[in-house]
Amino acid sequence: MSLVGRDAESARIHRMLTSARGARSGVLALRCAAGIGKSVLLDHAVSIAEAEGMRVIRGAGIESDSELAYGGLHQLLFPHLDRLGALPTPQATALRCAFGLAEGDDANRFLISAGTLSLLADLAEDRPLLCVVDDLQWLDQGSVEALLFAARRFVADPIAVLFAVRDTSAPSVIAGVEVLDLPGLVAPDAARLLADHAPELAERLRSRVLAESGGNPLAIIELGSARLAARDVDESDPAEQVGPLPVTRRVQEAFRHQIVELPDPAQRALLVAAADTTAPVATILHVIESLGGAANDLAPAERDRLVRIDSRVTFRHPLVRAAAYQDAPLHRRIEVHRAYAEALRADADADRRAWHLAAATTKPDEVVAAELEGVAERAWHRGGAMAVCAAYERAGRLSADRELKARRIVQASQAAFDAGKADRAARLAAEALALTTDIGVRADAIYTRGAVEYERTSPRADAELTLEAAALVRDTDPERAALTLYEAVHAARHGAAHDLVQRAAELMREFTPPKHWVPVVAALLGWAEIFAGRPELAVGPMRDLHTAARGGDGHDLMHRITAGFGGLMIADEDDVIAETEDMLAAVRASGALGWVPYTLNVLAVARLLRGEFADARACVAEGVSVSDEFGNTTESLAHRSVEVWLHAVSGDEARCRALAEEVLLRARSRHRVNAEIAAWGLGMLDLSARRFGDALDRLEQVAQGPASRDLLVRSVPDLVEAAVRGGMPDRAHEPLAEFRHWAEHVDRPVATGLVLRCQALLAEDADADALYVEALRLHEQHGGPYERARTQLVYGEWLRRRRRRAEARGHLAAAVSAFEHLGAQLWAERARGELAAFGERSDEPQRSGPLTLLTPQELQVVRLAADGRTNKEIAAQLFLSPRTVGHHLYKAYPKLGVTARAELAHLVQ
Repeated sequence: MSLVGRDAESARIHRMLTSARGARSGVLALRCAAGIGKSVLLDHAVSIAEAEGMRVIRGAGIESDSELAYGGLHQLLFPHLDRLGALPTPQATALRCAFGLAEGDDANRFLISAGTLSLLADLAEDRPLLCVVDDLQWLDQGSVEALLFAARRFVADPIAVLFAVRDTSAPSVIAGVEVLDLPGLVAPDAARLLADHAPELAERLRSRVLAESGGNPLAIIELGSARLAARDVDESDPAEQVGPLPVTRRVQEAFRHQIVELPDPAQRALLVAAADTTAPVATILHVIESLGGAANDLAPAERDRLVRIDSRVTFRHPLVRAAAYQDAPLHRRIEVHRAYAEALRADADADRRAWHLAAATTKPDEVVAAELEGVAERAWHRGGAMAVCAAYERAGRLSADRELKARRIVQASQAAFDAGKADRAARLAAEALALTTDIGVRADAIYTRGAVEYERTSPRADAELTLEAAALVRDTDPERAALTLYEAVHAARHGAAHDLVQRAAELMREFTPPKHWVPVVAALLGWAEIFAGRPELAVGPMRDLHTAARGGDGHDLMHRITAGFGGLMIADEDDVIAETEDMLAAVRASGALGWVPYTLNVLAVARLLRGEFADARACVAEGVSVSDEFGNTTESLAHRSVEVWLHAVSGDEARCRALAEEVLLRARSRHRVNAEIAAWGLGMLDLSARRFGDALDRLEQVAQGPASRDLLVRSVPDLVEAAVRGGMPDRAHEPLAEFRHWAEHVDRPVATGLVLRCQALLAEDADADALYVEALRLHEQHGGPYERARTQLVYGEWLRRRRRRAEARGHLAAAVSAFEHLGAQLWAERARGELAAFGERSDEPQRSGPLTLLTPQELQVVRLAADGRTNKEIAAQLFLSPRTVGHHLYKAYPKLGVTARAELAHLVQ
């Protein structure tokens, strides 16, 4: 097909290839209807790349293979698997397992994605790389996920990634990628293309072809060729009248006419090829011969350019294959699939054989269903969730026994949820519930419905369903009951649904959990106590979990994430930071990327409470990125709510309010605790800007809201300050009483210091001084630079009003310096205003601390580099390429005022 009318698109592709050769990565998706010319543009890009010395790897989605786990990725990367040894071992192992090249633990989809990134980066080390994938909509989901994960993370690598996708595909197929939509050809270009391919076509037919084709190049060529071949056209034939059929149907009809003109043996041979487009020629010929045909039956189709034959049979266009398969009678399709099943080996080709058997089966058949269940289990070990779902669902459809059908359908439902297909998961779960009375299967179905509702509706809806599932299995399956209750309490806590936490606690008190669950269950019961206002009963078991979580058994992640969230509720952020950093390193090393957003959420809030704002921003940025990458909307909102607080403390009022308006309403229904962190941030923004009445109103809503006994108890000191500075101290007494009760029982210096600061703000002059001094003593040793600066500020304000100028000057100047270093500009302005108010010259704003100048990803890279990690080690940990790591270091050095890696250590202590 000639490249006509595509100058702008060709130029865009050429710019991307030029950038890649200059080590600036790029990714582009071509999107259009069938026949518009995306494949021609891909060919054009490949020819340019090869002419300019780039390495090219190329793959394409095949509709019949869309349920085969990692089939598309295997097709693309198979010629280069000899380079797996250069990858981090966990990533290489995951790819080998995904491709069925090695036995091992269940393949991790996130490690497979990271391995794809590393392998493509390694291929680009020799020379610039162009990666081309056609018909992305037909690639299996695991392959799409891995390729997009890699493509979106390349920054400074000599890599260009070019996808092509049908315009009928769901937007999620190419989410986060620049899309170039290909329109039909404009009239002059369409006429030129038709003249090139059918120069002898009569003017009357030429006009009809141009009108019917709608600028679709494939339609122009095929309809023009068909009408040129049919010189005697019957104008009364309805097929010749212009109708409402879409162009692709017209083109497919043109192909169908070509096929029906073939001899019957050739039509049957074409059907055999269409039934399995990945089969080698030898297998296709074997099936043709088993059906009574001969090796040369495909010759007429090859002569008419419907197929090309080399090591495989390649159809001229997917619509040719569609016409050859879909227009064949059902009995012939069944006959062909049965012949394939008989031809394929049960050991080497078990999965493909099972799918052919399923395609040849029209009624329940337990033998075939069992084979498909085996397909699902093998796909599960390779990490292909949608392949698991498809196999279990088809197995369910072919099950003769109702209970077996229900079990297989619920397993398909769980796999659909794991693959991010919430609607399909909900539909299958509902179907399973309608089929069975089995308690375990019903519990699994309800559990999956709850997981769907977490994303679709709210954490509260999830908790309600999950509690229903837990009640079903509490007496019969303690392991499943413990896991289900764990999920219920976490979901209820995220939604600030403390009534549901109490219901879960009632269930937990009535059963004996397995031994390894005992400390987690005890800690979760502690959550129920703290939400009921009884911290004296909560702190012990919640802190005991920290010790148990270090044991490292098979439930380590569940122990540690529960310990992390619990630690934030009882002022243990110092321990939480150390333990969560260890957990984050562990989940990165194991490739358990699904845990990364949750771990980063704990770490971000802990660092926020410690005043380590640059590091908190880095956690939030990665948390949003990973959550968005894998469609975890709720966790993305949770991180962005924390970002509101961080914008508030930095004094960026416009960004703070804009982001709050964008996320707060949705976050309140999705993740209420973190939504309240955002609301706390808005109150603190008003407080730092001396809008005390507004601050008090906002902070009262937080401190008296549904999450007030969660970590939001930490907002009470801000409320007290707003009440006192706003001249309404009576509004501070009740919340402070509960805060003091909490602080006495958590018994941490930072909490005690906050209580003392609040008491000093409310105290008579005779008592305030000693309270301020003791609060400051505690905050100089505990709680981080932000709380210390806040205490210095309010103490300095108090001293200034008592005309103790020298003492006030020292504390206020120290507060200004600390706030500037942290990048807390409004707080620094407030402190400078206090200095100016009693005649002191207000110093010019100081430069923020060097780490605040870095982007979040630069900060992550710098910290790891300062710790002695190599670029390759950092890349493996952050799921980047080594070149991208080097790029971030190159950008960070001038900001930090250093010229070498060795100088980083003293900056990030």
